[in-house]
Amino acid sequence: MNTERLTREELLARAKKPSEDAMRLHPFYRGKMQTLPKCAIRDFGDFAIWYTPGVAAPCRAIRADPELVYAHTNKGNVIAIVTDGTRVLGLGDIGPEAGLPVMEGKALLFKYLGGVDAVPVCLRTKDPDELVRTVKLLEPAFGAINLEDISQPKCFRILDALRGQLGIPVWHDDQQGSATGLLAGFLNALKIVGKEIRRVKIAMIGMGAANVASYRLLTANGVDPRAIVACDSKGTLHKGRRDIEARQAEFTDKWRVCTESNAEGAVGGIAEALRGADVCVAFSTSGPGIVQPEWVRTMAPDAIVFACANPVPEIWPWDAREAGARVVATGRSDFPNQLNNSLVFPGLFRGALDVRARTITDEMAGAVARELAAFAEERGMREDDILPRMDEWDVHPRVAAAAAMTAQAQGVARLTRSREEVRRDAAKAMSAAREATRLLMREGLIPAPPGA
Repeated sequence: MNTERLTREELLARAKKPSEDAMRLHPFYRGKMQTLPKCAIRDFGDFAIWYTPGVAAPCRAIRADPELVYAHTNKGNVIAIVTDGTRVLGLGDIGPEAGLPVMEGKALLFKYLGGVDAVPVCLRTKDPDELVRTVKLLEPAFGAINLEDISQPKCFRILDALRGQLGIPVWHDDQQGSATGLLAGFLNALKIVGKEIRRVKIAMIGMGAANVASYRLLTANGVDPRAIVACDSKGTLHKGRRDIEARQAEFTDKWRVCTESNAEGAVGGIAEALRGADVCVAFSTSGPGIVQPEWVRTMAPDAIVFACANPVPEIWPWDAREAGARVVATGRSDFPNQLNNSLVFPGLFRGALDVRARTITDEMAGAVARELAAFAEERGMREDDILPRMDEWDVHPRVAAAAAMTAQAQGVARLTRSREEVRRDAAKAMSAAREATRLLMREGLIPAPPGA
């Protein structure tokens, strides 16, 4: 989107339009997902195969060898998107019903971009133990679990518990997906501005699920933790944060940031964290105004600003550029440089499912981030184009292959497949999902939006 010649009022009007269209089109379609058959139904006689009496044969086969569930059912291509609705986008604790439109949107992206069937599961509980127990009970029906929009600190505990107890991948997209997309954009932004990963100073604004995971991935991939100044709602993180120390059993990761980072002991708030920083990594409260332009002006030359809050970034991208930032990215698809986990989870799950991975590791996430960065670099990138777009279809099979190869190398995959096999089959599944949607639209089975 070219924003160079638009007025501020025009930019703001354009930023509001997706919400206006959403209020018009969601009730028109009454949701975004449906269930359709994937087997041939030539006549009603086929139900003797797909249901009784024929279905008893695969049931007996699976009873004898549980691994055959992947051969006889869709388990290997269906995941659950699980939420309690306590941290939905930038909206906070809005409950399971209000979170359902987001989970349906997530399912739509899983299918359209990854060829993965996904089922929204919005739970009426805020109890982390009950959520863990419920997901464990769901495990037989799904090939993987995507946790979504669960508040911290319980989101960390829930993820750790389920990863330790389930034999299928469990992924918290707000943590791992956001951090993977961030790392990809970070690597390419540094190339644009010509700075070295081991020498940059980073301000991390907000220390919720996304930035805690981003801290972990960034430091695992070459960033010096001492050069990071993190900031939560009460100020910068440092060794003197007694409020976090007193609850370190609950906020283990945040206390680790306090002890490892901020070598100069910077105190204060966001303004102090940004002073002299090369990079701003913001996963905070929906803005604008969380990050002020005058604070961006105090950053180092050729500054990089990642303002990732949804639905509104911490600072409007045009304000950040006007304040001197050279590279600006947000989480929105209607602005340049979308730094969003939608580039990550469809292909990553595709790859994990296709080698029947037992888990999704940080190393798999790192491999995906590097693949995303390499794709953009190979096809050419600019200050306003540092990452692939969602509609660059070739990137998603490459993400799948990167995840699958790393899973095999780490010994967490049940199947052994070549990179080309994974890439080819992923591309086929992804293309089939998009073509099926186009076919339904051409035939009028998905009606055109009113006014189109």
